[in-house]
Amino acid sequence: MESAKPKFTRKTILLPIIGLAAFFLYILLFNVNIPEIVATAQRADPIIYSAAVAISFAEVLFYAVSWRSILESLSVKISIIKSYLFVWYGIFMDIVIPAESISGELCRVYLVNREQRGTGGKVVASVVTQRLLGMGMNIAFLVAGISMLLTEPQINPLIFNLILFFTVSITSILILLLMLSAKETWSQKAINALLKLGEFITRGKWKQLARFKEEAVKGAKIFHDSMKNFAHKPKTLILPSFLLAVNWICSISVPYLVFLSLGYPIPWSIILVTSAIVVAVKSIPIGVPFEVGLPEITMTTLYTSMGVPAGISATATILSRILTLWLRFGVGFAAQQWIELKAVLIPKGNAPIEKT
Repeated sequence: MESAKPKFTRKTILLPIIGLAAFFLYILLFNVNIPEIVATAQRADPIIYSAAVAISFAEVLFYAVSWRSILESLSVKISIIKSYLFVWYGIFMDIVIPAESISGELCRVYLVNREQRGTGGKVVASVVTQRLLGMGMNIAFLVAGISMLLTEPQINPLIFNLILFFTVSITSILILLLMLSAKETWSQKAINALLKLGEFITRGKWKQLARFKEEAVKGAKIFHDSMKNFAHKPKTLILPSFLLAVNWICSISVPYLVFLSLGYPIPWSIILVTSAIVVAVKSIPIGVPFEVGLPEITMTTLYTSMGVPAGISATATILSRILTLWLRFGVGFAAQQWIELKAVLIPKGNAPIEKT
């Protein structure tokens, strides 16, 4: 990864426009018009909505501190502020690069390794570990959501089947990732296969193939050594797991407060299920652009199918996405500009020593 800077293409601009258009066409099917949404949004309590804004910033902070704690257990030191900025940068990358649910993680690996050469394998281990913890947390919230829904007099079969499907899917992927993390020989085979493919495509003209293979093998070994370190010292993951749980609580609190600001409080079970399903789809790196359009359609559909009026569902979805997408886009862009500006102004040789 030579640069973490986003490359804006026609696809980058076109997909969000198509997504937004699809969402607004979709809500029209519910006989909800734009003036109705605007009128409902104008009735939102500004104090409660401001609390949702504050919690959305806290959500990212707890995620960043959780990642920093994992890095520290691998002897990679970065400050809380820097980890916070790096996570915002990664969020920005996830938004601007369509069909890539892992671009933000790759960005964080690049940024840390750019400042601390030779830490790439450990940083990869940290983001993989955090993703594994996050997937485990997602499964827990899905199970909690369905448990709460089962207490309701009636449950939508579609919602039940969706929860069951995502729970099984995430569990399967989690087991697969754990196996890949434990089997070093599998990584070596994957590296060799990718290098052979690269050599075939370039017809043997890849001059830096040998050096790249050496670095890849070295990085893979550091990665697996780091993962073994977690397996031998699982207590080091207690604090990151706790912080990630707080991150999740903040995450589900945002849409709850949005509904509350509209004067329409809804059960936590609906929030748990909807949030877990949306996060589940976004966290699976299957190449589906899921930042603009699809999340809004998914959220509105789930809210409506669980008894929330269509107008309230659409309005709450839009107000939530202002915080979880557009606000993050702006803050992430600012973080990206600040980090890259500092990288230009401060030469590598004169970079300040990181304080913890």
